[in-house]
Amino acid sequence: MNWKIEWKPLFWIVAIFLACFFLPVDAPRVQNAIIESLYLVKWYAQEHVLLCLIPAFFIAGAVAVFVSQAAVMKYLGPKANKLLAYGVASVSGTILAVCSCTILPLFAGIYRMGAGLGPACAFLYSGPAINILAIVLTARILGPEMGVARAIGAIVFAIVIGLAMHFFFRHEEAEKAAIAPMMGKDVDGRPLWQTALYFVSMVGILVFANWGKTDDPSGLWHAIYVAKWWITSGFSVALGVMLATWFKLGLTRIMIAALPAIVLAIVQPQHPVLAFTFGVIGLSVLSNLKSTRDGEMGEWFNESWDFAKKILPLLLIGVLIAGFLLGRPGQEGLIPSEWVASLVGGNSLFANLFASVFGAFMYFATLTEVPILQGLMGAGMGKGPALALLLAGPALSLPNMLVIRSVMGTKKTVVFVLLVMVMATISGLIYGAIF
Repeated sequence: MNWKIEWKPLFWIVAIFLACFFLPVDAPRVQNAIIESLYLVKWYAQEHVLLCLIPAFFIAGAVAVFVSQAAVMKYLGPKANKLLAYGVASVSGTILAVCSCTILPLFAGIYRMGAGLGPACAFLYSGPAINILAIVLTARILGPEMGVARAIGAIVFAIVIGLAMHFFFRHEEAEKAAIAPMMGKDVDGRPLWQTALYFVSMVGILVFANWGKTDDPSGLWHAIYVAKWWITSGFSVALGVMLATWFKLGLTRIMIAALPAIVLAIVQPQHPVLAFTFGVIGLSVLSNLKSTRDGEMGEWFNESWDFAKKILPLLLIGVLIAGFLLGRPGQEGLIPSEWVASLVGGNSLFANLFASVFGAFMYFATLTEVPILQGLMGAGMGKGPALALLLAGPALSLPNMLVIRSVMGTKKTVVFVLLVMVMATISGLIYGAIF
């Protein structure tokens, strides 16, 4: 036996064995952490997989099928106009009200199609960070200066992080640009305005199906929340009409595929997720009929499924680990919450750095970071660390990191995560010194 080769497998076998042998399963905190991890993954499956991830997978699949590589290269590729590419990517979150996990299929889609590393990373950060509803909620609950700082910081972060990623990996980007196809006229059998409306309908379904409830029982945001499923249904009908006419599927097929969802929406209006789920099933079946599976509809479903099977397992594993270590929002995992509160007081470098690292690894669903921060600030958290957590937390999470690594590799993922943490720390220090 060659021990120079075999010592690594032996080390891991012994380490895992000892960890299992001395596993403190009788400790109440460990038992509670296990329960919390299971609760979090259950909550994630109920609240995010059906309404957030599945529409995102379909949108990512549509990008791969219905958006030509020439179009992606023209606007986001290595040779694209930098002002346009970074400008569009840095404000995308104002349209996509998504969390750090839902943005991943969309990021993977444009990156796979040839988008430059810088614009793709700017999009990856801005998607969950510049959620306009979250910024409004931040300003209302944590103060207007915090809301403004979060909005400005998130946009600046997206651009700076994108430019930094491009700089650090400029040699790879130069090679990518050298072999990139020429940005000629986009050859497509469907007019651009039809493709644009088709994507608008899917983004509308994603955004309004996940529209969050606010504490204010009046105002525009609450009115949209009350009508969210009517608005989502309107976008769904629009998508169905487009599939029936522009994609030549026929109105009869669309009506048959949508019939179970329509019936459930009428019979079970208090459970709209049921109708939503059967709508997804109908679309999936429609894409896999004998007459459609070999065409662009079948290709759309296959690309969407490819994203789902690669991304979803990693996300669920990451959520399970995050729940074990940190618990659900408002609950405790293996790490006591009082430790966190005691480490983020004041405006020291350590407090801001810890808030950035803690926020980067913890999973925050859309809008949940605001009440969590409200509780931490009530327990003594400084304003600087609070902003650092706001800028690092919604855009990153442990599940998010696992998927990013599978898309662009370990080295780029580490650099991206470190950039977010460092910039969040610096921003917290500056904001804490001013306010």
